[in-house]
Amino acid sequence: MTSITPTKAFASQADLADKKITFEQLSPHCWAYTAEGDPNSGVIIGDTFIMVSDATATPAMAQDLIARIRTISSKPIKYVLLTHYHAVRVLGASAYIAEGATEVIASQGTLELIIERGAQDMQSEMERFPRLFRGADSVPGLTWPTLVIGGGNPVKGEVPGKLTLDLGGVKVQVWHPGPGHTRGDTIAWVEEEKVLFSGDLVEYEAGVYTGDAQLEEWPATLEALRALKAEAIVPGRGEAMKGAANVNKALDYTQRWVETLFRCGKEAAAQGLDLKAAMDHTRKSMDPIFGHVFIYEHCLPFDVSRAYDEASGIKNPRIWTAERDKEMWAALQA
Repeated sequence: MTSITPTKAFASQADLADKKITFEQLSPHCWAYTAEGDPNSGVIIGDTFIMVSDATATPAMAQDLIARIRTISSKPIKYVLLTHYHAVRVLGASAYIAEGATEVIASQGTLELIIERGAQDMQSEMERFPRLFRGADSVPGLTWPTLVIGGGNPVKGEVPGKLTLDLGGVKVQVWHPGPGHTRGDTIAWVEEEKVLFSGDLVEYEAGVYTGDAQLEEWPATLEALRALKAEAIVPGRGEAMKGAANVNKALDYTQRWVETLFRCGKEAAAQGLDLKAAMDHTRKSMDPIFGHVFIYEHCLPFDVSRAYDEASGIKNPRIWTAERDKEMWAALQA
């Protein structure tokens, strides 16, 4: 099996080619903004307001999505949903605020993670993804929610459980279906049109990043999403999937990744393997199935590290810092 060599560029530092962006309509009110395996965003356009799900990596990058929205609607962008706390998803939010957005929505779990590790994650991800953060100088700092689902100490107010927003002619349910990609994952669900905006809880034909995951609980959360019987989904990465069969294909893809990875992590922990040996062990199962997909080589070292940790009893993921990133990468090349 292929293994990481000393000449392999760290994370996505060698991924500098621009991706083809697709902005497509999925239903009367729902749109998908996808880019060949880069982080996706979703847009819900009502008769009164617009919601954006996932804010992109930088305000500079967000301007492209705003421009595309403006080709089809002049309605105000009022809501921005943070499906989780990762920098590539949230640091573009200030562009929508400048455009007039008044509410940045997240779960209590996401707020806690921003407080606990948002600054470290921002530095870490900027070094992992130089292309996505080419406009890093436009980022004013961490993105903080103004509307928090699930209680706690939000900036403006709190909303218990599930939030339903009326955008005018379309209602959007926003809620935390369970832990998975992080412990704070939040979705947007347009029930009348059967469109699901899953964030990184679901991916398709792209690497499933699990460096901050709750791997044991993730499959149950996927089943909660499957029970919605969506007919279109905007996954965190990969193309928008249309039709119930294709939605299930994306759910199955993500579940297979998570379960295969965690099984390998448990086997490696039980055998007392070091990280490099755990990586080699995991590759035997993962490479033949997933080795061809976008950002596979980026994700796998972080994924193996987390799978081994969780299998070893570390329930709360260790914080990734830029320093820890490089130490892990070097250990795998030793």
